[in-house]
Amino acid sequence: MSKTTRVPGYMQSKASRNARGIIGDREIRFKCSLQNTILDVLRGRPGWQEVPGQNSQQQNVQQNGRPAAGSQTSTQQQEGKGNKTGDGDWDFYWCDREWLHQNYDTMFLHEHQKILHFRNHYELTRKNLMVKNLKRLKKQTEREQGKAEGLSFDFHPTTYELPSEYHIFVEEFKRNPGITWIMKPAAKSQGKGIFLFRRLKDITDWKKGEYQPLTDTTREVPETYVVQRYIENPYLIGGRKFDIRIYVLVVSYNPLKVWLYRDGFARFSNTRFSLDSIEDAYVHLTNVSVQKNAPDYDPEKGCKWSTLRLRHYLSAKHGAEAVKKVFKGIDNIITKGLQSVQKIIINDKHCFEMYGYDILLDDDLKPWLIEINASPSLTASGKEDYELKFGLLNDLLNVLDLENRLTGKEKRIGGWDLLWDDGPVLADDGNMECTTNGSSVTTANSFLGCHNDRKRQLREIYTSAQAIKKT
Repeated sequence: MSKTTRVPGYMQSKASRNARGIIGDREIRFKCSLQNTILDVLRGRPGWQEVPGQNSQQQNVQQNGRPAAGSQTSTQQQEGKGNKTGDGDWDFYWCDREWLHQNYDTMFLHEHQKILHFRNHYELTRKNLMVKNLKRLKKQTEREQGKAEGLSFDFHPTTYELPSEYHIFVEEFKRNPGITWIMKPAAKSQGKGIFLFRRLKDITDWKKGEYQPLTDTTREVPETYVVQRYIENPYLIGGRKFDIRIYVLVVSYNPLKVWLYRDGFARFSNTRFSLDSIEDAYVHLTNVSVQKNAPDYDPEKGCKWSTLRLRHYLSAKHGAEAVKKVFKGIDNIITKGLQSVQKIIINDKHCFEMYGYDILLDDDLKPWLIEINASPSLTASGKEDYELKFGLLNDLLNVLDLENRLTGKEKRIGGWDLLWDDGPVLADDGNMECTTNGSSVTTANSFLGCHNDRKRQLREIYTSAQAIKKT
């Protein structure tokens, strides 16, 4: 499909975004394995040029990860004789996880190249590993700083891995009769394979079928699930359950450097919440991929609120201090999650990661971490969603700054605020753009759900950076 016809209909009036221009002394060359908003952003970015054949190296690599016959080795790549992925024909690659897993260990990256995903990103994004790593950091924190400090990790529901912890789970289940549990595949997304239950016999057939003890050594290992205590008292708006999708950018794990995007959205269920029908996915799962299949789903209206709208609603109903506590708790969840894998993730200066955190509020306004996504959906569900994701991704490229237009000392770039830079980042006095009753909500450089005049801010920082570089 051509570049012009790929732009969604409601963006046709902005076709000028596809205009070409040169930034600096040459174009930035990119590859992209996705066919959604990120490709629109890359193709429409001035001074960026698409390189065809994004899977050229994949075709030259065997399934065992070794170069196929006739392909070049890493040593040859370093000598300038490598295959297309290694010889520097691209500067930026928005690849998928499968491609990275097949190619990362066999390719040579030049100094200037940037690629999506760290090698073992799944340590944080697989549901079972996320909980395992959080539990380990909590124990370490309690040993070194005391039990009280360990309470700062009390933001994810009681969780067990199945089938390995099935018997431990059964003991916990019997100690808490009558409560609701939720079962989730450890490595799937979009609500696939999830179900709720209250009785052990509800999962008997499930366990006997795929999860009985392995007696046949040739049989494949069963898929890993996690079972979590279901949050039975979610905060409701209009009688409906919701969670909050939050975007987090990590450009380095050593040292840890984290950016938080101001805009995000609350995803609502299409049906009013009730515990009377735990089989109804339209009640309990907020994933758009699930809700869009509801019989009465309205694609024009959708089931989303911006985080700005959500923050205003909570402030009006509960006051500034309560909202301050909620968003401070979300900041804590973000940083603790990343710190739990900081020493495990294979850090590489060529890599970056954009996570999608999913946070649920209970009726006490306590935030809970539901999951962390390594590949949050970039497919727009409507005009507002497209504009949010277009700005999000454009600003991500601004943060990475392949054009070398910034100073590297910025705390805000478009909609991204620097949350952590080898330690917590404090806001500048002139950056207090989230106020209630005339007073700033926080001194941390965190502005989730706050006003985001990203275009004006970008003009200011680029003008300032240009002036500094001239001096």
